[in-house]
Amino acid sequence: MTPRKTDYRERKDIVLAIVVDQYIQTISPVSSAFIAQQFPIDLSSATVRNILAELEDEGYLTHPHTSAGRMPTQNGYRYYVDHLMHQIQLLEEEKARIKAECQHEMSELECLLEKTSEVVSAMTNYTSIISVDGSRDKIFCRGTSRVVRYPESQDLMKIQYILNALEEKGRILEIINRDLNNKIQIYIGQELACFEINDCSLVVSGYKTSQGASGRIAVLGPTRMNYSRVVSTVDYFSELINEIA
Repeated sequence: MTPRKTDYRERKDIVLAIVVDQYIQTISPVSSAFIAQQFPIDLSSATVRNILAELEDEGYLTHPHTSAGRMPTQNGYRYYVDHLMHQIQLLEEEKARIKAECQHEMSELECLLEKTSEVVSAMTNYTSIISVDGSRDKIFCRGTSRVVRYPESQDLMKIQYILNALEEKGRILEIINRDLNNKIQIYIGQELACFEINDCSLVVSGYKTSQGASGRIAVLGPTRMNYSRVVSTVDYFSELINEIA
């Protein structure tokens, strides 16, 4: 019997999610055999290959010439983030440790934001950026050296482009301040509209202290970033600053 269209769409979503999750972890094209093994119900490799071909035709996947495996496109990451991603909550023990660590820096807002930027970068393993509204000079950026550690960023010219973009404070502020309405905003690749970082993704959230200070917390990483982990981290620190500052 031919499966209902909704069933088939769900299968395609599961296949896409498996490809994205696996590629985020391994940075290697994902084979149809691996997907068939991971699929929650029996599915032949031939059926998986058909689904992969359709996802590629739809622009969600691509494959390098040297491999039969698939990898996500920027459109694939966007669909994953919008429809398939499950946000992982930070553990309560982890939240308690972070809160205790940051409360030591509560005497001055700048100290707190500097500490927050340091911890966010360490937790995500990407570059963190924190701004203060009304000041073009107060930008706290940590983890810029992590850019050179991304396996997909071994092109020295690309690395220089990213570092140059991070040094231009006005440009970074323009990007992270684009949408002030949404609690969490995710820009993927070309959506950043910035040539130097069009192979990166940016997760942004706002914060506001009890004293009225406000700004943005952002994380910049490769399009292959662990979106669930980054969104959970940025979201938590946004709430934490609102609570303790």
